Amino acid sequence: MNASDNNPTTPMRILSGMRPTGKLHLGHFKGVLENWLQLQHDNQCYFFAADWHALTTDYANPEIVKNTIWDMLLDWLAVGIDPEKAVIFIQSEVPEHAELHLLFSFMTPLPWLERVPTYKDQIEQLREKDLGTYGFLGYPLLQSADILIYMADAVPVGEDQVPHIELTREVARRFNFLYRKPDQPLFPEPKALLMPASKLPGLDGRKMSKSYGNTIEISEDWATTEKKVKTMPTDPARVKRTDPGNPEKCPVWDFHKVYSTAEERAWVQEGCTTAGIGCIECKTCMLRHMEEELQPIRDRRIALAKNMDDVRDIVKTGNEKARHAAGRTMEKVRKTLKMGYRV
Repeated sequence: MNASDNNPTTPMRILSGMRPTGKLHLGHFKGVLENWLQLQHDNQCYFFAADWHALTTDYANPEIVKNTIWDMLLDWLAVGIDPEKAVIFIQSEVPEHAELHLLFSFMTPLPWLERVPTYKDQIEQLREKDLGTYGFLGYPLLQSADILIYMADAVPVGEDQVPHIELTREVARRFNFLYRKPDQPLFPEPKALLMPASKLPGLDGRKMSKSYGNTIEISEDWATTEKKVKTMPTDPARVKRTDPGNPEKCPVWDFHKVYSTAEERAWVQEGCTTAGIGCIECKTCMLRHMEEELQPIRDRRIALAKNMDDVRDIVKTGNEKARHAAGRTMEKVRKTLKMGYRV
């Protein structure tokens, strides 16, 4: 049981990370970062750039990580992830993650890793890559180390990641059972905080993904965004301006659900089904709200990018805070495992 379970007013310790794959898009913003923005106000949050995790699938191209990690961190800061409220750090700058992962690997049964649903799913989806490696099989266990080294109470996840949190709970239970007294567990059993999934599709109606080429990047200029939206496909039934349409068959409608008011959505519904408005009018209405949200973020990002030394100082400070916390945990782990040698 975690301390926060006994006292609901006690802030939770939250751990979450993202692989550095480059500049983030609105799917990341609406699906992950908006949740982080809410969590950081009332909890003790640790947010990390998971560069080692990126190498589980891109181990042959490590320069990808180096070239993209700062773009991702700039996006975090630009949307409002606050280094005064959250610890922002880079995974590989805290080597205690790797040490705990190694120790966990000695006691974790192999079938626990093989049954993680995303293992076989990703091997199937990424068939062009050679993923028959220990690192890929073991990355859920590295996630467990990421979480437990900060004694996290909870991890914000989507439904597909819940099995990873259950694995972490099993690892914590096994470690406590093997090495600790029943009434003196070392590791808490973190819970999964189910976060609402992004309701924003890609420009073509599919999931927003760089691999589909259907994204709106957080950092792109407004003219680029406006052009992308104005050329989005709409209901194929609306061949001519005078043809009525159905908003439910148009990906722009999903953007209206996120950005437009109830009155504006009613106006779009009426105008589209009666051909009272054209598709450009429909898109322009939504674009006003999107610009109101994105332009301040983009302005902040430009300012941050002009002062990269300040950004690096923020991350350096976060690395130091994270390593201090991780070091305290590893001292307890080594003591538990009778590894405190004096030579």
